[in-house]
Amino acid sequence: MVGRVDAKARTRAGWDWLKGPEPRTRRAVAGDLTIAVVMALLGLGVDELSKSSGQKMVLGVVAVVALVLLRRRLPAATLVLGAAASAFLPSVFLVTILLGWSAGRRIVGVGRALAAFTLAFLAAIGLSVVEQWTQMRPLLVVVFSALLFLATTVMPGLASRYWHQRRTLLSALQERNDQLLRERTMVAGQARLRERQRIAQDMHDSLGHQLALISVHTGALEVDPALTDRQREAVGVLRQASVAAMHELREVVGILRDGVEAPAPVEEAQPAARGVAGIAGIVDAARAAGTDVRLGTTGQPRALVAACDHAAYRIVQEALTNAYKHAPGSSISVELRYEDDSLVVEIANGPAADRASGEVVSGGQGLTGLRERARLVGGMVHAGATEGGGFRVAGVLPYGTEPAGLVQDVADDFGQRSQARALALKGAPPMDWAALDRELAVPVRSRTGGVAMGCGIAVAAVVMLIIVLGAAVVMLVGSVDKAMIGKEEYDAVHVGESEQAVRTRLPNGDSILTSGMDRKGPPRPEGTECLALLSEDSSELTTDTVFRFCFRDGKLVDKQAYEVKQ
Repeated sequence: MVGRVDAKARTRAGWDWLKGPEPRTRRAVAGDLTIAVVMALLGLGVDELSKSSGQKMVLGVVAVVALVLLRRRLPAATLVLGAAASAFLPSVFLVTILLGWSAGRRIVGVGRALAAFTLAFLAAIGLSVVEQWTQMRPLLVVVFSALLFLATTVMPGLASRYWHQRRTLLSALQERNDQLLRERTMVAGQARLRERQRIAQDMHDSLGHQLALISVHTGALEVDPALTDRQREAVGVLRQASVAAMHELREVVGILRDGVEAPAPVEEAQPAARGVAGIAGIVDAARAAGTDVRLGTTGQPRALVAACDHAAYRIVQEALTNAYKHAPGSSISVELRYEDDSLVVEIANGPAADRASGEVVSGGQGLTGLRERARLVGGMVHAGATEGGGFRVAGVLPYGTEPAGLVQDVADDFGQRSQARALALKGAPPMDWAALDRELAVPVRSRTGGVAMGCGIAVAAVVMLIIVLGAAVVMLVGSVDKAMIGKEEYDAVHVGESEQAVRTRLPNGDSILTSGMDRKGPPRPEGTECLALLSEDSSELTTDTVFRFCFRDGKLVDKQAYEVKQ
């Protein structure tokens, strides 16, 4: 049992090691396995075209699967091993493209990446020369192996490194931008909180003292035996209003200081409900003070969220206060209409019965505050004069809209907030700035130069590759005449003729097409120097007809015609 547990633990540890430092999902693992299978099948096709043996095919499949699965954990090692194996196993050739891309992205540090690609280049060139030494000239092997390595490994590595660093840089900029926005929001919130605390302190020190004096004096006046019942009733209304005002002031001060409503002491009287249910109370208080106020309700009453409920109460309260100040003695109508999607609160008063100019004290901020309060809950407030000389205040409040926060988000100058919040909602881990700086490895100013240098290297590599390929094509076309003869020319040459006479009539054979052809076919006579040419009449696509002429001591001593597989 213990052995089975240890085996499972080792298997899990090995699998974790194979996955590498990057987070791997089952989908990513399935993708790697799919890539390995596709690469293995393509490699088998390459082996079939190159006439590889069964043993080479099996080794190629194993090498391809191992290199694909290990490229994330060991990017440098798989790059070097893949470049070395491609010299002996044709099926590994296609995998070098994927290994170059993976190594360019995952090798940390420019020095390490340069060392890994250099070792891979030397391994590919050196082993290719060893493999093809007996068949082609070493210089040609070096040139074409270098071009192949440049096109299939270096260029994907440069493109991958540029793309990965650009994506990392953009991700870092977005994360730092979001961090800056959060810090700016916190600073703005702290500034608002300090200002609210200052206002709360001023309100507590000034208004609280004045309201306390009003409450004490009206309480003493209420028990004065010299007052009539009507006067005593009016003084009682004033005292109750001052007590309610002190309770509301205490709650407002608590909200301004802490952002939450401050609970009133148990022994004190609770303030009147500050919602739609409390509108009837302030209407009754106005009637008790001698004001003609009518309250009407139409529609089916519906519940409102707390912010909208409180806004309706404040609209009625502010409108009644304005009517008291600006149109004393006029009749006032308060109407609540429950519509399908909103509550309409309308307060209208007639013209003032007796207006004394210069006696009204007003800050001019009441209606402005009502409009802002309604806006924060998704509603609106309209105020204006009526045709008969009166005044009308109407508010439209939705039933279910929550208020906006006390601390508003600052503007997103960079337009990245939505993306950063989406990443946060997905549970993305915070940016590791130390790891990011190690990945980029250079300051921001040098990063631009590094990207430009990488692009320049890639462009130069492409240009050089095009030039060399063009030169190779021109050289190949120009060397066709130096490497091919017809069957008649071959038959016209006889053994025993002088070497000079034969070479004068035949091409010199200095072409890549005939390189190594003289060592193939039947064994050469000892001590001879041979000239191999291709037949112009060969029609097979997979084989070439070779004409070989061997010279010794200035004479033609042997000539052979044989087939060579391409």
